[in-house]
Amino acid sequence: MSKQQSPDYAKMSHATAISLGLTRGKMYRGAVNRCVNLLLHYPEGCSASCAYCGLSKKRPGTYQEKSFIHVEWPLFPMEEIIGAINHAPSYVKRTCISMITNGKCREHTLEMTRRLRNETPLPVSVLVSPTILDRDDLVALKESGADKIGVAIDLATPELFDKFRGKGVSGPHQWNRYWEIIETGLDLFGEANVGAHLMVGMGETEKEMISLMNRLWQMGVVSHLFSFFAENGSQLDHMPQPPWPAYLRIQLARYLIEENLVRSGDMGFDEEGRIADFGLTPDRLDEIIRLAMPFMTTGCVGSDGVVACNRPFGNCLPDVRQWNYPYLPDREETDLIKDNIFKTTA
Repeated sequence: MSKQQSPDYAKMSHATAISLGLTRGKMYRGAVNRCVNLLLHYPEGCSASCAYCGLSKKRPGTYQEKSFIHVEWPLFPMEEIIGAINHAPSYVKRTCISMITNGKCREHTLEMTRRLRNETPLPVSVLVSPTILDRDDLVALKESGADKIGVAIDLATPELFDKFRGKGVSGPHQWNRYWEIIETGLDLFGEANVGAHLMVGMGETEKEMISLMNRLWQMGVVSHLFSFFAENGSQLDHMPQPPWPAYLRIQLARYLIEENLVRSGDMGFDEEGRIADFGLTPDRLDEIIRLAMPFMTTGCVGSDGVVACNRPFGNCLPDVRQWNYPYLPDREETDLIKDNIFKTTA
């Protein structure tokens, strides 16, 4: 009997399993998961030790038992996953494979990508692990059928990256290596087909995060925002989420930058690096806030051009106040955003 591991098996987010009918459940306000989120699985797990990650080798428990972004990831055979995708609701628009830092991932990710592209109708993106990849691997990934890649930079500065992902936790990741893979990815996949995962609330200032988003956008890289949300048993399980108003401001800044309405240099910041001026008139800013779109989850889009990787409630518990809305906020939620976005405390 073969081991239940990739490439023959993959973990699937709980929300995806609900969307595909593999698990029973309902989500707050009728939210749906528009992306099939898959995670490579091996009994030995990931060799990295990122301080905030639920899959860190330093987090207690077996890899099979570990949660990731606060949800269970049940294990399914690829045959069952492919069958479920082929009978998925019409709102499911993309599949995303998340690699871990494990040398087996390279070949197995290629094999899984090929199967998904050849046997299902959905486009496939891959959240890559730069530490174990080189240019040839990205070439092979594109040839296998992936149309987009994501790179989880996560931290806004090289110092924070090293503290939480590199030497500070005896981890293997290096800031420069991640940027090399981003640049190679742009060369191979093209602008807007490379996304950078960024995590707010790790000790950076708003100015630092916004400067990073602006740099990425000028390169042709889209920013996929996450809020820090401590995993129980992780090295940082004592840390709170970032203040909600601060996260809202960063979400709004990302929208303005990627809609080419302003650049980071047009914005003003106070002495603590908080946004004090978005570079637009109050009326125009109010109009954009009222759109509510800036506060929705950002991620890879589907064939319809709408964000598919909307990760329902991966950043917070379901509530009227959310750090990433997986749906368009309603009037009550938008009013709450407008009342809080300019506050300097939570």
